[in-house]
Amino acid sequence: MIKVGVIFGGDSVEHEVSIISALQAMENIDEEKYEIVPIYISKDRHFYTGAALRDMDTFKYFDNMKKFVKEITICRKDKDIVLQKVKGFFGRNVNTIDVAFPIVHGKGVEDGSLAGFLETLGLPVVGPSVLGAALGQDKVVLKQVLEANDIKTPKYVWFYDYEYSMNKDEILNKVETLGYPVIVKPANLGSTIGIGVAHSRNELETKIDEALEYERKIVVEEMIPNLLELNCAVCGTYEYYETSLVAEMKMKHELLTFEDKYLGGGKGKGMKGSAKTPNSMSTSEFEVPANIPEEMTNKIYEISKQVFRTLNLKGVCRIDYLVNRETGDIYVNEPNTIPGSLAFYLYEPKGKKYKTLTDELIKSAIKDYKNEMRKTSSFTSNILSEYNGGKGLKKGVK
Repeated sequence: MIKVGVIFGGDSVEHEVSIISALQAMENIDEEKYEIVPIYISKDRHFYTGAALRDMDTFKYFDNMKKFVKEITICRKDKDIVLQKVKGFFGRNVNTIDVAFPIVHGKGVEDGSLAGFLETLGLPVVGPSVLGAALGQDKVVLKQVLEANDIKTPKYVWFYDYEYSMNKDEILNKVETLGYPVIVKPANLGSTIGIGVAHSRNELETKIDEALEYERKIVVEEMIPNLLELNCAVCGTYEYYETSLVAEMKMKHELLTFEDKYLGGGKGKGMKGSAKTPNSMSTSEFEVPANIPEEMTNKIYEISKQVFRTLNLKGVCRIDYLVNRETGDIYVNEPNTIPGSLAFYLYEPKGKKYKTLTDELIKSAIKDYKNEMRKTSSFTSNILSEYNGGKGLKKGVK
């Protein structure tokens, strides 16, 4: 049986969201095909494994529950990827994994850091590669790549914290050329954390100061008028990818807040009208499929596939759109390269169950890994024969 290491948590402001997503996913992985190995990264960056990590109560009182889990490190031992106990000399190998399934959100984990570590170990990884994850996480670099590929994104101004402290008035003046209202965002966070709307210079300064508490790099965007917010997911690899249905978000405020997404009062009426569905973490309301013209739906599908390919993504990604209802202009807001709840709720209405989605994700990760292993990654050379001990090379290295 294939052992799937579901990795979640991490030193991120979206730590708790990751826990919820992972526990949902583990309940929807076919245990007749796969053995689930939970791997939790605490906020202080320690790794743990154990059956207790599949119970939400463990995380409510984690310090008291550590005796029921084992602190581990992940390493390669011969041909195996081993979960090895950090403490003790005997019985140090706790478990092994065949596939890594990161379900993490936010800077420090979803941004390619974890993917890079897992790829270095040499095992199949569900979800984005280092490049795809990094491009999807940094909102500024993301916009630059989208613009280079003629994909619309809202107009913006970006800057670092030190630039703002040195040239505050100049930056504020530049931002004001966008016209109020504007949206202030930390460049590398998700779940609407640290984001705010400003309608005046005073509000702009306040929102920038709040965003700087989370991030040293800030992006300020124009606010799209007559706003319609849409979501569409894409699942697959570079060879084949499938879009979900398009969802229309029901806005309670000028933008969806963290509270709207995870702490709001979802009605629990099923997919049409509310996102509060069985096992869904989100309480923000939406309608699937979106009540939009067929031409717009098809355009969203087309752009979604283009974004997925352009950003070198794989696994499942949810792409968020901002649409001007009057002009019909469609703007990419951002991709979520490991979306909350793995965006299963966008696939279920078209007949793809959550267990089918996770099964396809694991299989595609294994297939992608095998394809990559067929490529040449190293070759034999005698370059070291030119190296002369501690005295350096006889010739310079170009």
